[in-house]
Amino acid sequence: MFCLTLEPSHLDFIKKLNYIPVGLGEKKFSNEWLTDKDGENISEKNKNYGEYTFHYWLWKNHIKKINTNWIGFGQYRKFWTIKNYDNAKLDMSKMNSLAIKEIPENFDDCEVILGHPFYVNQRRISKFVKKGFKLILKKPGVLFNKNQRNLKFHFDLMHGEGNLRKAINLLDSQNKKFFAEYMEKNFYFHPHNMFICKSKELLFEYYETIFPWLNRCESIFGFKNLRGYDLTRIYGFLAERFLSYWFTKNAKYKTMNITFYDINNDIKNT
Repeated sequence: MFCLTLEPSHLDFIKKLNYIPVGLGEKKFSNEWLTDKDGENISEKNKNYGEYTFHYWLWKNHIKKINTNWIGFGQYRKFWTIKNYDNAKLDMSKMNSLAIKEIPENFDDCEVILGHPFYVNQRRISKFVKKGFKLILKKPGVLFNKNQRNLKFHFDLMHGEGNLRKAINLLDSQNKKFFAEYMEKNFYFHPHNMFICKSKELLFEYYETIFPWLNRCESIFGFKNLRGYDLTRIYGFLAERFLSYWFTKNAKYKTMNITFYDINNDIKNT
């Protein structure tokens, strides 16, 4: 299990979980960390790609060295847990016992574990109006009909109208068709770019698909003119939606809970 973070101060906690610490971003990390900066890498794109600069590094430099059955990815504020927990009642010691240390046997019959679905059509109407008033004016029916608030509408609302269509047009013909259908027909995705994969061959196949696509997307969106978090991180958000589509289409999957807990809260108080 890789645990990704931007903070070197998280090392001891991650090691206590028996996870592999991965340092991303501009801060300096000791040699106890894996980072996205060695070998062949795209670390300079981290603020746009987010977690995927590490996935790229793993794809190009390290994946063949992995000899475990399961390969998982977590984050310093999001942890895989069997049950859902109230994060207000959590602390570092509790998270150490709640975050999974091994994959439960009832997941042995699947190839990938994804986070429980996040439903975009259940957000408050005020959120939609505040975020995309012009788009709402074009499609006022979305205010009254949840079935119109699909993943495509949500992406247009959050990350720029038409940007999803432009990106999908750069996919190969098969994925172009099925990913477009997925975004039109579904009202939820599996969030946070977190997953646990049973086969490094399956993971490699995923990387072989998504990175050439994201690279092609750079010819449209670039980097210099991306303003605001929702556009600056557009490559990470595209990957998040594509991850849900690709693994549910190409692998037998189950879902697991992701518990939110920011370990910064405890570290600052110690």
